[in-house]
Amino acid sequence: MHPKVLIIDFGSQYTQLIARRVREQNVYCEIQPYNKEIEADEFLKGIILSGGPCSVNDEGAPDMDLAPWLANYPVLGICYGAQLIAKKFGGMVGTSTTREYGRAQFQPLPGSRLFRALEDSSQVWMSHGDTIKVLPTGYELAGSTDSVEVAAYQHPELPVFGLQFHPEVTHSIEGAEMLRNFLYDTCGLAPDWTPAAFIEETVAELQASLGETERVICGLSGGVDSTVAATLIHKAIGDRLYCIFVDNGVLRKHEYEQVLHQYEQLGLNVIGVDATDQFMDALAGVTDPETKRKAIGRVFIEVFQQEANKLDGITYLAQGTIYPDVIESVSVKGPSATIKSHHNVGGLPATMNLKVVEPLRSLFKDEVRKVGYDLGLSHQFVGRHPFPGPGLAIRILGDVTREKVALLQEVDAIFINELKEKDLYDEVWQAFAVLLPIYSVGVMGDERTYEQVVALRAVGSRDGMTADWSHLPYEFLAGVSNKIINQVKGVNRVVYDISSKPPATIEWE
Repeated sequence: MHPKVLIIDFGSQYTQLIARRVREQNVYCEIQPYNKEIEADEFLKGIILSGGPCSVNDEGAPDMDLAPWLANYPVLGICYGAQLIAKKFGGMVGTSTTREYGRAQFQPLPGSRLFRALEDSSQVWMSHGDTIKVLPTGYELAGSTDSVEVAAYQHPELPVFGLQFHPEVTHSIEGAEMLRNFLYDTCGLAPDWTPAAFIEETVAELQASLGETERVICGLSGGVDSTVAATLIHKAIGDRLYCIFVDNGVLRKHEYEQVLHQYEQLGLNVIGVDATDQFMDALAGVTDPETKRKAIGRVFIEVFQQEANKLDGITYLAQGTIYPDVIESVSVKGPSATIKSHHNVGGLPATMNLKVVEPLRSLFKDEVRKVGYDLGLSHQFVGRHPFPGPGLAIRILGDVTREKVALLQEVDAIFINELKEKDLYDEVWQAFAVLLPIYSVGVMGDERTYEQVVALRAVGSRDGMTADWSHLPYEFLAGVSNKIINQVKGVNRVVYDISSKPPATIEWE
């Protein structure tokens, strides 16, 4: 266990961003919903109360007993969190005369511990419809903006602070300094949550929990999450880890052979399984995206179980679950509505009777990559773009056939190779091609053609939760389009997807 800050989620769209900003200060933190009981332990060093979409005056608004925590731990309330503290301890919160959204100039009062070494005036980001009109008895003003008198407050004796604005967003210019002051000075935390520390602690925990005899099986995908998870477990228990890498027939061009070779170079105990025929049979005639995902998931489970049954003494299943997956399962409003089903191996049958080990469940995606580099993994693994479990099947709109897979593999290979050759691959979060169920008229030489259309997609993101389309150079896109049309028989038109997430998703299906 590591010293930590607990972030209490009241439903804010920025809650994960608070966690990311805390982690950027090399401080460990966890998120939990307001309606889950806080467990006090020796590792808890501070609490942050998030914002939220409700008014604290709404009937049924999120609420919790704050008294024992404010009396015993440093607490920072942000927006809704600040208003909740104020209301529960005798202050008054009401509707703002002028609702404040966007940038504002914040003037901290001299002497506040939270604003030590800050400028006399600092840009912050407001997003609220209510305001604190009267502070609770015993609390004091710590800063204002032109339109909000109580933009910040503090308790003169207790380490309790409230901010009406959002220090976690980049528009709050000195927000990181405010969080740093709270974490280091008030909570007394050290910036020691590093990849190296994580590796050392995790390997020790794995060795303790898995002992000297337990055997673990892990489904590898070629992606960074499963690779880092497997490498950590291998570091802890060696050849008692058995890895399975399945070719589902909808991987990228030559990916099965290349990735299997790379895994062998890592010294992992890997079993390669070519199950192309089983997957293609299951996908025959299927056009609905969700049905495709479920068919691939079902066959993967069947293949995985077949291979696992060949091994003796397996007691644990390793998964590359990362922190956003964990947060989603305990969100304030419960799991989000199904946008698309998850393709992880969490659906393995209970009859396998395996316990689960998830060494990455506390990390965000960018942290997984940092750990991967610290483990000595090559950029081929760590810098690899995310690739969906259902593979090219959800990048072929409509039914999936071997011919369509082969065509899309060629298009995708040209796009990805060109990105790498032009040093653009690492500039985007994810890039791929989509085969559309559309035919268009073209002309090649003196002949009329009627062939398929492909869409290219490249996005920038930090964790895949939101994404914007990548502004690749026009000359690059023109060159890629020309190469695809000239080299891939059956394609005569290339389009570029300029949709952001939201409202679109990154994948088309």
